[in-house]
Amino acid sequence: MSVGTFLQDQVLGMAWLRELIGRGLSGLGVDLESRLGGSLHFFLYDVVKIMVLLTVLILIVSYIQSYFPPERSKRILGRFHGLGANTVAALLGTVTPFCSCSSIPLFIGFTRAGLPLGVTFSFLISSPMVDLGSLMLLTGVFGWRVAAAYVVLGLVVAVAGGTLIQALRLEDQVESYVRGPEGGEVPQEKLTWRDRLFYAWEQALSTGKKVAPYVLVGVGIGAIIHNWIPEELVVKALGGDGLLGVLLATAAGIPMYADIFGTIPIAEALLAKGARLGVVLAFMMGVTTLSLPSLILLRKAVKPRLLAIFVGVCTVGILIVGCLFNVVQGMLL
Repeated sequence: MSVGTFLQDQVLGMAWLRELIGRGLSGLGVDLESRLGGSLHFFLYDVVKIMVLLTVLILIVSYIQSYFPPERSKRILGRFHGLGANTVAALLGTVTPFCSCSSIPLFIGFTRAGLPLGVTFSFLISSPMVDLGSLMLLTGVFGWRVAAAYVVLGLVVAVAGGTLIQALRLEDQVESYVRGPEGGEVPQEKLTWRDRLFYAWEQALSTGKKVAPYVLVGVGIGAIIHNWIPEELVVKALGGDGLLGVLLATAAGIPMYADIFGTIPIAEALLAKGARLGVVLAFMMGVTTLSLPSLILLRKAVKPRLLAIFVGVCTVGILIVGCLFNVVQGMLL
């Protein structure tokens, strides 16, 4: 077994945990071949795996994030212009909060600080869609090729979306209180490495408590799909290469509210049942970027026209990415 395969299967994929839980359930007399037993196995394995990986990843990401408080992030973004600024904003989004609703206050702060609107939207698109944690977890579930392609194309959508919004000159579509002057800069206390570790641990506990309900629901839905929904039904609805499956998956994600960690179990189960790769990744992007609660919160900061353009830009980007993944699925899996 190569080092890469070992890391993907045993470290990130935690195949040893699947076997361990399977043995434990069998020892208790659970028939893993039955629907109920298979669902229980899937549920326990995915919940434990995701929460363990999530805790470790949040610790790492939060430690990195401690070097990028909002004031410092504004200063960094202020040094760049044009496409470079959009790219840096999208990259900065990878080390910030894990869901769209928690990204919106930072978006407002960046806008009030006078950063170009397109730059702030590149950040807003990237932050929930792509992060360092999702890269590691996606690698464990789908493999490094899919994870890398997802992150790269997610960043492309964020940069392209922000650039387009900037070109449309929609500054007047931001609510007046957001465009108002911001208060003076708050001095940042110099943190020691112990302070950063303590901050990372607090973030891991806080985020874990927030994310856990969505992980439980997501894994529960995944277990139902994995063991109770006929494969031919999934293939018929979501197994085609056309645009319809990608569009349905994107639309299905909008009413939901979860971060990427809660959507991965559902995507994993759909893929195992025969759904196309582009369909399941479009679903994930739709949930994380276009969830209804986050759009309601964003509406408080921007006017309807800008909100509609944001939704349209993200939707088109997700559809293109989904169709592209469908085409190259054979090369990635």
